[in-house]
Amino acid sequence: MERVDTIILGAGVVGLAIARALALAGREVLILEAESAIGTMTSSRNSGVIHAGIYYKPGSLKARCCVHGRDMLYAYAAERGIAHKQCGKLVVATDEGQIEKLREWKANAEKNGLTNLRMLTPTEARSFEPEVSCAAAMHVPISGIIDVHELMLALLGDAEAAGATLVLRSPVEKGEVTPDGFVLDVGGEQPMKISCRMLINAAGLGAQAFARNLHGLDPATVPPLVLAKGSYFSLTGKPPFKMLIYPLPVLGSSGLHASCDLGGRVRFGPDVEWIEKIDYRVDPSRQPQFEEAIRRYWPGLPNGALQPDYSGIRPKLAHGSPHDTDFMIQTVRDHKISNLINLYGIESPGLTSSMALAEEVLRQF
Repeated sequence: MERVDTIILGAGVVGLAIARALALAGREVLILEAESAIGTMTSSRNSGVIHAGIYYKPGSLKARCCVHGRDMLYAYAAERGIAHKQCGKLVVATDEGQIEKLREWKANAEKNGLTNLRMLTPTEARSFEPEVSCAAAMHVPISGIIDVHELMLALLGDAEAAGATLVLRSPVEKGEVTPDGFVLDVGGEQPMKISCRMLINAAGLGAQAFARNLHGLDPATVPPLVLAKGSYFSLTGKPPFKMLIYPLPVLGSSGLHASCDLGGRVRFGPDVEWIEKIDYRVDPSRQPQFEEAIRRYWPGLPNGALQPDYSGIRPKLAHGSPHDTDFMIQTVRDHKISNLINLYGIESPGLTSSMALAEEVLRQF
């Protein structure tokens, strides 16, 4: 049976960032990915936003990793020539009753170390974005967007240059804890068993399923998986905004926002749909709900200008907004198994936090 030092399950942006960090630290790393390409699930089905760190509880893993990861991501993107843009964000209160909550979010963001935040009047907000409608807004200059695929290719390139190996179409069906590490049953076209000393479960939506199939791990340590589907609709016609436009958060989401990608294409989303199984189809009947939500901050949305685009699924730990629960990194302190790390609930701001999460994992070894 082949044996390697460290196996990482999942080649999404977090798994790749961890692989890069460990390989650069001199570890022998094998990345096993069930799909036929890297980052085909949660990593490629989001807004591509570099988040500032506004909403998360001060001192939480999400707050720390978002703020540190944001700075790491901007520096890495500049160093590696990854397409990105620090376009800034307006968080808008769409009626007078939301202004106090907006001020509370500003105070929370400042506790997380954010600076240069500014409350804006409606007139001041329109000086940034003439099409926006609001009772008040908060300007967040540090927010931005990034080409997620370019980022993942760069992370993988660094990892492979440092000796890591990626194997696609290699679903890990089950595993076993052994006295000297782990034995994994890998499916796919050429099923095999492989052993390792260290195991990092960064399988995203599949993290809990694998953990429940790891013989020797107490199932009581595995948290529930709650699937929150978020659909996006794209805009046909001229982009109305240059910045990110975010309403206040709602249950399950940071809000149905407007984002303009690096190609100038505008999309709106994600909404929230609690589901029982993975299904990426976008329901066109959700369009009226989108139009109603968008017109609260952009009354000029033309009729018939939205088209169903794509959807993503957030791997949540509970029903609630991203700021209600924290990332979960389980180590030997949690499950009593040496050299095993399970990452659960890596939803937004997982992309922004990816390189900081990799640092957190590296510190465990």
